[in-house]
Amino acid sequence: MIDQALRDTFPTITDDTWVVLTEWAVLLREWNEKINLISRKDIDHLEDRHLSHCLAITNHLKLRKGARVMDVGTGGGFPGILMAICYPEARFTLIDSIGKKITVVQDIADKLGLKNVETRHCRAEAVKKEFDFITGRAVKNLPEFFSWIRKNLRHGDRCSIRNGVLYWKGGDLDDEFDRLGFRPRMTIRLQDELADTFFEEKYILHFDVRNVRAGR
Repeated sequence: MIDQALRDTFPTITDDTWVVLTEWAVLLREWNEKINLISRKDIDHLEDRHLSHCLAITNHLKLRKGARVMDVGTGGGFPGILMAICYPEARFTLIDSIGKKITVVQDIADKLGLKNVETRHCRAEAVKKEFDFITGRAVKNLPEFFSWIRKNLRHGDRCSIRNGVLYWKGGDLDDEFDRLGFRPRMTIRLQDELADTFFEEKYILHFDVRNVRAGR
């Protein structure tokens, strides 16, 4: 069971959604015994270091019905499958170049009955569709990541924040921003959000679609 303190941190998430998230945690732990999705020493912190990390976006983002999101390098479904649980009105494409990880994500989506999830075993460059948002969780350095997905973003501002990239990353990012030639439109400082020193210098970054597509 996910504790009440964690639930209180994310007031927009409904009781029904917490039930699904609890089921997700059980399935993820079962799979982690077979495939190392999260380090063995870290699995005990699944809820407070991985689930909360991904759910922090729910305090800032509302998606319109039919919004399309692609999660690149989804791994065990972070943040893609968790966002799909929290945003049933939107459509999610989860991709990874490692087949066994996509097998895990598809199995979890099936067992949770998620109808808004499509999984693909491929690299980002192989995807030809356009999306309102593209997400990633410390997949690559920002300039390289953007080079993969720049053409997959479509312009729009019908959600609570303008279309673009949502990227989970930590550390000193000034060098990467300098190489990009632009900075995030919004920076969510996770230590402030989650009141945990583990998240010091960890962020969710929102980059405007116009900058990403233009490369500036």
